[in-house]
Amino acid sequence: MQFLVTGYDGKDEKAIERRLAYRDEHLALAASMAKENKFLCAAALVDEKDQMIGSVLMVDFPSRKELDNWLAIEPYIKGNVWESVDVKPCKVSPIFMK
Repeated sequence: MQFLVTGYDGKDEKAIERRLAYRDEHLALAASMAKENKFLCAAALVDEKDQMIGSVLMVDFPSRKELDNWLAIEPYIKGNVWESVDVKPCKVSPIFMK
């Protein structure tokens, strides 16, 4: 089952520092998930000043429970980077799949 995950960073003055502190760990987890075909694509959300303010991810898990298990270990959640997370089921068009 595919999901669109949108994580919105905190708005406090330390938000970008937290994001950068956990970024390598977040990207390493994403890379390992991509090898398992669980991480389909992602992008950073940016504001009008091109500052990162969140993330959009398309992921593929057998169930919502397994997605929630990933969220429980996601560095941006554990590190309080994402202030809120929105999850919606989706279907990625076959033309974008490997």
